Amino acid sequence: MEKDFLLSRPDFRSNLRVLFAIARKDWKQYWRYPLNAVSSIFQPIIWLTPVYFMGKAFSVNGQAQGFAQFSGTADFMSFILLGTVLTNFINAVFWGMGYSLKEDMDAGVMESNWLTPIPRLLILVGHSVTNLSVTAVTSTLMLIVAALLFGFRVSGAVLEAFIPVVPMMLGLYGFGFAFAALVLIMREANTMVDMSSFLIQIFSGSNFPVNALPKWLLPVALALPLTYGLDAVRGILLKIPTILPLRWELTLLVVFMFAMLWLGGWAFGSLERRVRRWGTLGQH
Repeated sequence: MEKDFLLSRPDFRSNLRVLFAIARKDWKQYWRYPLNAVSSIFQPIIWLTPVYFMGKAFSVNGQAQGFAQFSGTADFMSFILLGTVLTNFINAVFWGMGYSLKEDMDAGVMESNWLTPIPRLLILVGHSVTNLSVTAVTSTLMLIVAALLFGFRVSGAVLEAFIPVVPMMLGLYGFGFAFAALVLIMREANTMVDMSSFLIQIFSGSNFPVNALPKWLLPVALALPLTYGLDAVRGILLKIPTILPLRWELTLLVVFMFAMLWLGGWAFGSLERRVRRWGTLGQH
């Protein structure tokens, strides 16, 4: 792994200034198109509205009894909305890292950015900060609108839900580093992001309980640490049974965090050096 992966103490302040400079630039670009913010709030609502009415159609006396047998709760919309919000943050890491490199390639500034004396991974983290910030704002507004339309509610401790979220998101940064390295090699981001986000939504149970999957697909879902992250958050907020005991799921998420940060940093450093040797950095 390159020494760039770690921020040295003497350079911490300068690195922090770089991080906020990148995030501020992306933030200004994003708000040049304010309709993006509006669509990011209402687009999930538009997609979830048919799910709400479909769930109501199959409910008995207002209770989704079949759903409750799989998930442990009849409140299917709160279950799905929590998965949607967490999936938004997962996509924010993917798009913030992988797609930002593709945008730099298309704009012709990739090589000039790479010549600056700052850690490469810091550039990726800086690009993700704006996406995560925007996602936090729009997801909060989306939940407020959903509460008015669909009756979203939680019965557990909100602050405790951040315990599984923190290691899950940090582990995703490691995955995002490796994902960005693949973008450097393949010089394509749209298809990769779409495929990865779709597969994650399917196998991690973002919109349904994973035990509803066919038996031959269930091992794939149980092999994904993100499955336990979503499950732990729902278990805390909705007070429903989790797949594994909550302590075990938190332990798996912490192991996932350290493993993916190391593997992602190593993969990015190795593939980035290879791209520079090939002379294909910045090509698209």
